[in-house]
Amino acid sequence: MIIAVANQKGGVGKTTTTVNLATALAAAGQRVLVVDSDPQGNASTGLGLDRRQRQRSIYDVLVNQLPAAEALHPTMVPGLMLLPATSALSGAEVELVDADRRSHRLADALKTLPDFDLVLIDCPPSLGLLTVNALVAADTVLVPLQAEFFALEGLSQLLSTIERVKAGLNPRLALLGIVLTMVDRRNRLSDNVCEDVRAVMGPKVFSTVVPRNVRLSEAPSHGLPALLYDSRCAGSDAYVALAREVLGRMPAPAA
Repeated sequence: MIIAVANQKGGVGKTTTTVNLATALAAAGQRVLVVDSDPQGNASTGLGLDRRQRQRSIYDVLVNQLPAAEALHPTMVPGLMLLPATSALSGAEVELVDADRRSHRLADALKTLPDFDLVLIDCPPSLGLLTVNALVAADTVLVPLQAEFFALEGLSQLLSTIERVKAGLNPRLALLGIVLTMVDRRNRLSDNVCEDVRAVMGPKVFSTVVPRNVRLSEAPSHGLPALLYDSRCAGSDAYVALAREVLGRMPAPAA
């Protein structure tokens, strides 16, 4: 299953969710690939891949049609591979404007890879061509949603984009779920937002909420997922619980 981790707003925990959910899924025995589709390349950094090690990246796959297998990197997490990003990716949307199958470049590339149980695509904070490529390649979308006042407003825009992609480019695309992030239980507003989102979206909202957590924030600066940096912190516990929920929502394997 291919999961696009998407939200057009920045700073909502997309990359933190991608890195730590992927780590928790790999720890549960899944074969996992992280596709870093954000020109900032923070998922690549968070999984310990230095920028100098990224000679081949998703840019080469999308723009130059390098076979994706040639750009894969192992990570320090057993069972977790990475297709990294570099700053060159920031120019890809312009370079692909007149390209054949410009919205399907990532989908075409992922079809050539050996089997992974799960592929997580870390999308950029926009609804441009890179995100469209991720949505065309994906089976489902996971939306990290920060527990803040304008959360639902941004969500409606993303959901309408998902419906447009589903109607025109990828009819199998579905919403896997919404995970509430940066939840501060000391703050009544956080609780109100969580209640509002659950009232509107119902069972599409994961039971697990990701708290504001210092260790989650510190881990990327050490080039480590939080589960390796501090496996006992509240943030790590949340992503282990989220991984269980994600696995519970996966379709049963065909007999």
